[in-house]
Amino acid sequence: MEILAYLASALIGISLGLIGGGGSMLTVPVLVYLFGVTPLLATSYSLFVVGTTSLIGAFQNYRHRLVDVKTALLFGLSSITTVFLIRMFLVPVLPANLFSIGGLQVQLNVVTMLLFAVLMVAASFSMIRDKQNFAAEVQTTSNSAGKMLIYGIGIGVVTGFLGAGGGFLLIPALVMRLKLPMKVAIGTSLAIIAMNSLIGFIGDLGHFNINWFFLLTVTAIAISGVFLGTFLSAKLDGTKLKKGFGWFVLLMGSYILLKELLG
Repeated sequence: MEILAYLASALIGISLGLIGGGGSMLTVPVLVYLFGVTPLLATSYSLFVVGTTSLIGAFQNYRHRLVDVKTALLFGLSSITTVFLIRMFLVPVLPANLFSIGGLQVQLNVVTMLLFAVLMVAASFSMIRDKQNFAAEVQTTSNSAGKMLIYGIGIGVVTGFLGAGGGFLLIPALVMRLKLPMKVAIGTSLAIIAMNSLIGFIGDLGHFNINWFFLLTVTAIAISGVFLGTFLSAKLDGTKLKKGFGWFVLLMGSYILLKELLG
């Protein structure tokens, strides 16, 4: 099981290198179901793993001039602030038992995984969706500073509570709202994800007992996956890979929903 868990860790980086996202969709389930980490701690570990691997991916894209630095900083400002405030002040005070329904205690760990499963299902549809329809939306959607601010806060909430990078939300926003080319949007998305996740993890310091050896080991394996994914992306059809990964995420999200709801 441990070998499978570390192989799955490599997939986190491979997905980032291949399609510019999706890594955070794997990180929390891998940590919870394969490594046995508690869900709330897994969201913290995910911030570090996803943030570090995304930073490597963003740097690779920056070297090829595929990162819009100004957009990353401006768009990331509202999301970074949101993530930090949530991880620093809100997450630490959340009770283990959120509320009760008819004598049934609703636990934070269960709610966390259910929300993450819903996020995975939503992300899977974004990955599976038809590329031509997406291109049509790009031509017809107008830019709005107010909407971009709301997008940033929304992505900050997703990252802050669930430890997910939110690339499936970022990339459409960058392409449709700011009219960035797809490859630049992917690189810029990785830069924003890196900033969000690492700032969020900084907000966690002092609130969790971090197993640094374990965390750095998983991160190092994920980083190696980024380089492998980047190498493979030049040789494989990215569109088909993204759709295939989308179906995989959909199956995983559905499994988590059933597992947590049925016990």
